[in-house]
Amino acid sequence: MQQINYEVDKRIAYITLNRPEKRNAFNRELVSELKEAFSQAGKDDMVKVIVLKAEGKVFCAGADLAYLQLLQKHTFEENLEDSTYLKELYLQIYTHPKVVIAAVQGHALAGGCGLITVCDFVFSVPEAKFGYTEVKIGFVPAIVMTFLIRKIGEARAKELLLSGDLVDAKQAKEYGFINKIVPEGELVALTTEFALHLCQTNSAEAMQATKQMIADIQTMPLPTALNYAAAMNAKARAFEDCKKGINTFLNKEKLTW
Repeated sequence: MQQINYEVDKRIAYITLNRPEKRNAFNRELVSELKEAFSQAGKDDMVKVIVLKAEGKVFCAGADLAYLQLLQKHTFEENLEDSTYLKELYLQIYTHPKVVIAAVQGHALAGGCGLITVCDFVFSVPEAKFGYTEVKIGFVPAIVMTFLIRKIGEARAKELLLSGDLVDAKQAKEYGFINKIVPEGELVALTTEFALHLCQTNSAEAMQATKQMIADIQTMPLPTALNYAAAMNAKARAFEDCKKGINTFLNKEKLTW
């Protein structure tokens, strides 16, 4: 991998955008390497939580505009294939079997803001700015809006997507698309501390099932969602982790995951 770094330590996979000279902007290679890294982390039984971070002053500036300019010469079918490729990355992260935490050390703009939108948790430094700026260059925030509306609701999503204006970390937290603001010097340490907390206190099997359900039930009619929930409740009782958890609790033993 040339444009990202990948490492695993203490059951945490660190996926790091490493194209700082281009503000970690998307091109085909970067998207491809991200998909490969998330796939690798998903298959690795030694990985329980993923931390997504970036090198440089900017977390991700979205699509590389020079790359987009080249794509304007392509046919609709070629552009659809490229757009679908990015859609697959967002969906891969949103439905990933492992919990994904974004550690945002700088601005996350356009597609870069979309990237953090599909993460499960977002920790940010106070100085970071966020925005879905596509409308300002005549483009459309097409793929991310599906996930953003789910995350923060239609009214907030319209405000951000139609204005294209930037918001600071405090406002982003109020809107609900970042979870915690931490000092710059403590970002990696506190993100890692939270990731380790999830590793040590929660069942991987239970977190995976819970994340899957959150993604699934939102498009279901209420009776269908409740039937699905009842089935998952019954299925979870047979989880090996559930058996371990209940037995350990009843025996008054210390539970370690």
